[in-house]
Amino acid sequence: MWHRYHRRRPPPWWPAGESWPPVDRAHVWRHGRGRFVRRVLFLVAGLLFLSAIGTATLISTLFGASGPDRAPHIPPIAIATGLFLVALVAVTMRRVALPLGDIVEAANRVADGDYSTRITEYGPPSLRTVGSAFNTMAARLESQERQRRHLMADIAHELRTPLSVIQGRLEGVLDGLYPRDDTTLSQVIEETRLLARLVEDLRTLAVAESGTLTLQKEPTDVAILIQDVVSSFSADARNVSVRVDAAADLPLIALDPLRIREVLANLLSNALRHTPAGGVVSISAQAPDGPIVVTVADTGAGIAPEDLPKIFDRFYKGTTSRGSGLGLTIARNLVVAHGGEIAASSRQGEGTVITLILPAM
Repeated sequence: MWHRYHRRRPPPWWPAGESWPPVDRAHVWRHGRGRFVRRVLFLVAGLLFLSAIGTATLISTLFGASGPDRAPHIPPIAIATGLFLVALVAVTMRRVALPLGDIVEAANRVADGDYSTRITEYGPPSLRTVGSAFNTMAARLESQERQRRHLMADIAHELRTPLSVIQGRLEGVLDGLYPRDDTTLSQVIEETRLLARLVEDLRTLAVAESGTLTLQKEPTDVAILIQDVVSSFSADARNVSVRVDAAADLPLIALDPLRIREVLANLLSNALRHTPAGGVVSISAQAPDGPIVVTVADTGAGIAPEDLPKIFDRFYKGTTSRGSGLGLTIARNLVVAHGGEIAASSRQGEGTVITLILPAM
């Protein structure tokens, strides 16, 4: 009874506007593909055969004997030609219909969420090109789906860490394990700041990658901007020398000073964090050919060659990194939003150099 009831009407929780019972489009196409191909072939063959018969009759009428005692006849060569054309078209249609059917079936499977679908590239050159493009599209969709799942897992992991610390501290205070003093509260507040910074980084990254980031550009002196950033880190750089080398004749460029300041602060923070006491962090700004080239170099341990291509990836962190793994990703997106470029070079034991290229006005 339950089965028959649900075959007639959808259950109460079924989405409005969706067909019931649910239809597997790929299954429907597989079931009817052969019938569709046969009908098309029969239709084309019939039309060609009738065309050949009509042409042969016309030729016989125009060039054959005529009269009341002589009925028009169809030459055997015309019949043979018609049959040959029918067979040729049937073979051609089969070569086209079968790979086209595979493409339609694979497209339905991808539409149903199976991004691992691939098709065999065969048939005419045009359909092989379509098949290759389809496989490329499916591979990209599969990669993006994999990245989305990894991103969700990484976000959950990064958010869970400060939340767990905050929850543990507060529960410890309520249970009497931690004293209710300023030290305990300051530790909780520090974790909330970390959580707020992570949420803000995620928001900035989402806006930048979606292409909806709004830049408040204005003519800016990059040399002054660099000096402001360095001054804000003076307290953290007590054991590391910070050297600034900015050309005196740098042109004003149109950029969002708050966003570029965020980029420079992130790069300087990373350089200071990975430079040992007594080391040097150098920031230079030059304009050799119009665009301003800013470099941030440190004398730290450097980055391993296998890790260097990944440092701008989301949530990528080295073995000694304590951040969220979003800083360089955000920096890259902000620089690209300004029409610039960012790159990194490093040699283990000699330090790392991050290069920014900001276009001139």
